[in-house]
Amino acid sequence: MSSVVVVGTQWGDEGKGKIVDLLTRYADYVVRFQGGNNAGHTLVVEGRKFIFHIIPSGILYEDKKCMIGNGVIIDPAVLISEMDKLQDQGLEVTPARLMISERAHLIMPYHASLDQAGEAALTIEKKIGTTGRGIGPCYMDKVGRVGIRACDLLDDVLFREKLQAVVAEKNFLFRQKFNCAPADFEQIYRAYKEYGEKLIPYLGNVSIELDNARKNNNNILFEGAQGTHLDIDHGTYPFVTSSNTIAGNACNGAGFGPAHIDAVVGIMKAYTTRVGAGPFPTELSDETGNRLQEKGHEFGATTGRRRRCGWLDGVVVSDATRLNGLTGLAITKLDVLSGQKTIKFATSYDLAGKRLIAMPSNIRQATELSPVYESLEGWQEDIEKIREYDDLPMQAKEYIKRIEDFAGIPANIVSVGPDRAETLLLRNPFEKHSA
Repeated sequence: MSSVVVVGTQWGDEGKGKIVDLLTRYADYVVRFQGGNNAGHTLVVEGRKFIFHIIPSGILYEDKKCMIGNGVIIDPAVLISEMDKLQDQGLEVTPARLMISERAHLIMPYHASLDQAGEAALTIEKKIGTTGRGIGPCYMDKVGRVGIRACDLLDDVLFREKLQAVVAEKNFLFRQKFNCAPADFEQIYRAYKEYGEKLIPYLGNVSIELDNARKNNNNILFEGAQGTHLDIDHGTYPFVTSSNTIAGNACNGAGFGPAHIDAVVGIMKAYTTRVGAGPFPTELSDETGNRLQEKGHEFGATTGRRRRCGWLDGVVVSDATRLNGLTGLAITKLDVLSGQKTIKFATSYDLAGKRLIAMPSNIRQATELSPVYESLEGWQEDIEKIREYDDLPMQAKEYIKRIEDFAGIPANIVSVGPDRAETLLLRNPFEKHSA
């Protein structure tokens, strides 16, 4: 039995969905532990594209049990729509295949309205670049102890009482601060009662289920959303998400003891991307950046926004290695670098003549960094059809070796194309390896 956590090492969009899909074949349970529908996983399986926002991508395997942990915030409308779309694609999502934590908080319509109104009120230089899905306001209500949880749908008296109190508070803000239309209590109440009728059969105690799975020697795979540097505590604050994205939150966000985690796999692109505002030291605003964006099809799965692109930032990866306790790397989109004569790799930053080996916490300093690069020889060969590591061009293997040496951990997985089959599994994190 092994329990493996998969996290992003950059600013999200590293290809976690594909890696989770690959590792799911070795797992019995797949658990989403944080975030909301502001993140998306895109998978290509035998030419068919699947996009997931809340449901773990392990749902593609009929013999696996998928779970949505208490650390996830759920927009019921989005979740039900996702379930319906999977049904239309021939994938039946039943309570036997999906459990939703009864402790998970619900995103309400007023959360999205507050998210959009709050972002619109900011000046251009202070905009965070949120998706407007209500993620931040929902987490604020959770921490403020006024959130509505999935289990509240089981108690009509409690649900109505809590909803009335929150709507009254939010409407004060809508009228007095944002000068916009108030939330309609009855409309929200009726809609969420209908959502509850559909979702109640899926609700359960995820923590107990996972503990039983562990005791029964089942393999468990935990997946998060976004990336390490969007973590609310350790990311480029305030240009971050509203939850903890690092591996330690897998335990808190699912009710699983930390002593039971066996491996942590960090997903990283062979280059770096970022969606939305915030520091990005290796960003390329030139033709090379445009080529990476076009060849890598760098558009957000959730918003469709163009991703900013740049060379691989080793400092970002090094920070992620430390913060997550990574035991291995999964390098994705290596194929996108094919055709580059020279590949650059940032090994530190320069800040007014001072060398930095970690992202500074001061956000003003983080925007003034100059990356210190190493240059490596690129390769010209198309590598998408390669299925054995030894068949990769020598320069590609040297690039991977440099990343491993810099991070101090091995590459477990290398992705050479978008399809499920275009992945090289070098070391299975579910297998016990001697030191």
